[in-house]
Amino acid sequence: MFFLRFFQEFRDYGKLQRSILFLIAAEFCLQLVNSSFLSNLPLYMRNEGYTDGMVADSIKYRYLGVLITAIFVGLVIRRRKLMRLFYLSCICVPCFALGILYTIQLHNVPVNHVMQFLWGASFTFMQIPILPFILRNSAIEDHTASISLSYATWSLATIFCSILISVLNAANPLVFDERTLLYGIVILSFLGVICLTQVRIQEEIPLEKIKFKGSAKADWTIITKALIPTLILAVGAGFTIPFISLFFTNVHHMSTAGFNAVNIVAALLVAIGALYVPNIKRAIGYKLAIPTTQSFAILALILMATTQFYSQLGIAVYIAIGCYLLRQPLMNMAGPMTSDVVMNYVGKRNQELVSALTAAIWSGSWFFGGLLFGILRNRGVNYVNIFLITAGLYLIGVIWYYFLVLDYERRLKAGLIDDQTLSSH
Repeated sequence: MFFLRFFQEFRDYGKLQRSILFLIAAEFCLQLVNSSFLSNLPLYMRNEGYTDGMVADSIKYRYLGVLITAIFVGLVIRRRKLMRLFYLSCICVPCFALGILYTIQLHNVPVNHVMQFLWGASFTFMQIPILPFILRNSAIEDHTASISLSYATWSLATIFCSILISVLNAANPLVFDERTLLYGIVILSFLGVICLTQVRIQEEIPLEKIKFKGSAKADWTIITKALIPTLILAVGAGFTIPFISLFFTNVHHMSTAGFNAVNIVAALLVAIGALYVPNIKRAIGYKLAIPTTQSFAILALILMATTQFYSQLGIAVYIAIGCYLLRQPLMNMAGPMTSDVVMNYVGKRNQELVSALTAAIWSGSWFFGGLLFGILRNRGVNYVNIFLITAGLYLIGVIWYYFLVLDYERRLKAGLIDDQTLSSH
């Protein structure tokens, strides 16, 4: 009965259009590269002799590429077909990923930075247009499920990559080292092109200007208000997320296979949490769900970070793992919810631009986060202090999101928002 009930909870996903599912499958293929690089590229570079500062210096260029490209892509995709961008991304992302791995092996730092930059730029061609494409070409009642499934691709890709890396690396770490495994995953990601050939849909393009209540000035006010909490959370995340694997390796002396084994469980929990978002929306609404999940995630992050104070104790690594397994699904569950809130809050006219600005904010924040992380680590600042900065910024962002939902409900009741796709619980 439990499993029957469990699968019934996800019936919304079985109703999605076939073309939307194949598009999300193509996104999954690119997320194979993204998730494996996020968790294991720092470990590969560490084994190649790079310091924490050098790792951060290299990775930041990936986010710089997204930052510089995002706004341009957001402006270009308005009133244009998007499938060509998806094809471009599914071809370029794996190609530049191969370049990143090869230049790390050669210790060619300048060319590696160029490859990282181009990788980030090409990833925007999938990352930014996919949400507007879903909103344009699927029924309103399918939006939440489609967005949640799209968000879940990162988690599902992490599960796949972590299982593959953990099992093979544990079986024979000499043959299946980080370099070999990352090359294999990148080559596998080219399957995204095949998935795109199955996306057979007549694109809906907004050719006419959508009439809105309010002036252009009011639109920018709304956009700014909606994106401020995203900026705050993104700045905090830039200090932490790309370097979690280094924390577990350097502080708790965890192996590559061990960290990926933990990542399997974490990603599975994240995927289940993301897929469960439509049910949470129906049950309690975003006003309660967003601050609750994010607040518990912040607490878990604080407890995980402070294990560095007693890392010499055998129990510390298990507490850190437990907190990590709680933090990941709780914080990531909020992603589809906050995106749904923000997209409805800003209205149809601003959605493409907001999608681009969101990508730019996250990438820009992660770029500067990587820059500052490298500086702090080079000066000997402990991981715990860096992660506690993230926790403080997260707390401010959560409070802002709560008031944003309240303002959304106020504007909805006042008739200032036409799309009533959010729960008003």
